Amino acid sequence: MAHALKQVGVGLIGYGLGGRVFHAPFIQATDGLALRAVVSRDPAKVLGKLPDMAVVPSVDDLLAQDGIDLVVVSSPDALHAEHAIAALRAAKHVVVDKPFATTLADARRIAETADRAGKKVTVFHNRRWDADFLTLQRLIAEGRLGRIVHFESHFDRWRPEPGGVWKEAREGGSWLDLGPHLVDQALCLFGKPDAVTADIATMRDGAPAPDWFHAILHYPRMRAILHSSKLSADHRLRFSVYGTSGSWVKQGVDTQEAAVLAGSAPGDRDLGCDPELGMFTQAGNRELPIANERGDYGMFWRRLARALQGNEPNPVPVDEALLVMEVLHAGLESAVSGSTVRL
Repeated sequence: MAHALKQVGVGLIGYGLGGRVFHAPFIQATDGLALRAVVSRDPAKVLGKLPDMAVVPSVDDLLAQDGIDLVVVSSPDALHAEHAIAALRAAKHVVVDKPFATTLADARRIAETADRAGKKVTVFHNRRWDADFLTLQRLIAEGRLGRIVHFESHFDRWRPEPGGVWKEAREGGSWLDLGPHLVDQALCLFGKPDAVTADIATMRDGAPAPDWFHAILHYPRMRAILHSSKLSADHRLRFSVYGTSGSWVKQGVDTQEAAVLAGSAPGDRDLGCDPELGMFTQAGNRELPIANERGDYGMFWRRLARALQGNEPNPVPVDEALLVMEVLHAGLESAVSGSTVRL
């Protein structure tokens, strides 16, 4: 009979979309993790969902709390490095929301601080557990597609009017917002590319930061295309993957974020079920609908809880998180120079 894990006290910095949807509910549902305090300037928002939670006004106050072993950094991007390093220096393990940091240099500083402190640091690359991505991993492992020659990953939206929130003006724009998801998935599938060519632009009137990108990751016999636009009225395409034995095209984004926003909770029967099937086309144009794997953002937290007990590897090792940042950095360099940047 499995034994319950020892409780790891968790402190959460930030209670915006990330803290409210992707972190707090799943931490509370994970054996071995206990959410004990939240940093927020709006206690009423936290207590409306978590009525018995300790709400503190600052990171310093959180780090002074007893019983906090793990700190989840879900603050604005520009504060990720500052908050992660402060927590590590206070002898806490750390989860950083994506992006790891706003610069590669800051990401490396976080990793070096974790190494000196002897603490685990990981990045919340939750899209590794999207239903469609898990399905694609299965198809590749089974050899259904043959050797992949063209991989196209989209994260498009229809948001023609820029919103007046910090996320719309974040440094790097969409490339540092949605790009980390797409880059991490590509690296999980294909490893480190030889080079990156990226075009990053602002397309919407009045947008304060780039809202469009098209990046090519160069591999010896394959190209991975990562694309995002906020002016896509038809934003259904998610994956288009071509191999020597067939192709797979998937429409529709993973449903977990929308479901939790609508009131679903971790453990609900249908959470992670994607009803929109991808289409596999074999040679000869025979089309077959492919059943989706079940998405499971909770898997990140369960693996992390076991990793903190020494029972399992880090769910997103720091070297993998740093490689994502290297590719993002190369993309920024490529867009500025108008050239291909080798890694």
